[in-house]
Order: sequence, then C-alpha cells, then structure tokens
Amino acid sequence: MKFVAFERAKQGTGASRRLRNSGRTPGIVYGGAGEPQLVELDHNALWHAIKKEAFHASILDMEVAGKESKVLLRNVQMHPYKQMILHIDFQRVDANTKLHMKVPLHFKGQEDSEAFKIDHCLITHVLNEMDISCLPSDLPEFIEVDLSGLKKGTSFHVNDVKLPNGVKAVVKGRENPVLVSVVASAAEVSAEAAAADAAAAPAAAAGKGGKAAPAAKAAPAAKAPAAKK
Repeated sequence: MKFVAFERAKQGTGASRRLRNSGRTPGIVYGGAGEPQLVELDHNALWHAIKKEAFHASILDMEVAGKESKVLLRNVQMHPYKQMILHIDFQRVDANTKLHMKVPLHFKGQEDSEAFKIDHCLITHVLNEMDISCLPSDLPEFIEVDLSGLKKGTSFHVNDVKLPNGVKAVVKGRENPVLVSVVASAAEVSAEAAAADAAAAPAAAAGKGGKAAPAAKAAPAAKAPAAKK
C-alpha cells in the first residue's frame, strides 16, 4: 500500500496546531540507519487510509520528495472526541531485521464445526489479533484461523494456529493464550441444572439412612354427641 508524505520543517505545539488547521497531520518517521524525519500528510487521505486493515498490518511504501521507503505504522494519536488524527508515527523497515507486530486474525469454518452445528455452543473470539515475529518479507497482512474442528467443552489456543512459513507467535514464557472459547448455550445449561434438581429431589425427601420418613398418623375422628331424651 502506497501513500505520499511531505517534508515538515517546523515543529512544536504552535506549528502542529497551525498544520492541523490547514488540513494536514504532523508525523514522524524513525528507525533504521537514518535520522528521525518530520513529515506531514493530508488529513483526509490519511483518515480514509487508517480505516483499511492493510494500513495497520502490512509494510507501506511511503513517498517523500520523490523518494520511496518501506515503513510500518507504529502509532496513531486521535483527538478525544473529534474525528481528527493529531499525530502519526512510522518506523523504517530493514529487510534483514525481524519485526514484532500485531496481526489481525481472520476466522473461518465456525459454522461448520460440531460445536456450532450439533451442540449449538456459544463460541467467543477472545482475541482478534496475534503478536508475531518475522522478517519484513514474511509479514502476512492477516492470519487465517480454521475453526471447523471446534468441539463442545474445548478451547482454541495460540499454539493451535497454523502460521505461515517464517512467522513465529510471540508469547510470554510458556503461556498459550486462548483465542476462541467454546461453552454450552444458556438454554442447555438451564436444562442440565433443572435435570440435576429433579434428580436431587427424591434424595432430599428421604429420611436418615436413605429410608423414607414414616407417614404421620391420622388423628381419630371426633365422636358425635349423644342425642338428648
């Protein structure tokens, strides 16, 4: 994905405010062998670009003063309540240096799984992106996750994902985070609870030692008074 940026000479709060008022967004490009470079971008074009998934998770071709370079989007600072981008950061890409990136997950096959079709389980996507490490040439725009094998009472973890060649998941220590959880539906849980209550009712009514409590004796019927002569 390609975009155009322009060299920015001035910096500081006042200069950035004037830049935003003119319809431009201040930014910076850093990393690699070069010095940090101040840039500015057309705000409207940038606003539409950040809505695209590829702008966040792929290597971008940035053109500045007729020269192109490979960069990654690293940070976007938004206005707290206006639809405005206040500042944007890019990092230069070195072809021989591994990247650490968050890549979006695209799920497929959920509707074909046993958990969904037969058991009608509730399937929750716990994570929608994954931390990965790879060389720039191996960076995927997204990672596809096949959920067609989901079963009731199981979970889908990071280690269950089939990663592209050259891509490695980045996790802390020996952790294996859950990506997708599978639980029984609320209706099924209620039915199982009702069945358990019904099964427990006779036991609760039983007396000590498992014997039923004796029935209470009926009170003797009252005698009618004798008739007067």
